[in-house]
Amino acid sequence: MEILAETLDIVGKIMVSYTALMVHHRVRKEHKIDEKVFKDMKSEQIIGLLGILFMIAAYIILII
Repeated sequence: MEILAETLDIVGKIMVSYTALMVHHRVRKEHKIDEKVFKDMKSEQIIGLLGILFMIAAYIILII
């Protein structure tokens, strides 16, 4: 169970980090926030939220 928890934790951290980096990259590249950027940001929010849920699940597995 500990390996599963550690795996979920690291995958969650990578997902959250990735979404933050991609938003900054997109805004820097485009120099504006238009509908395309908003669409990308929405999908990246979902990935980030999933990453956070993985980290929470990992914590719950570790404390049980």
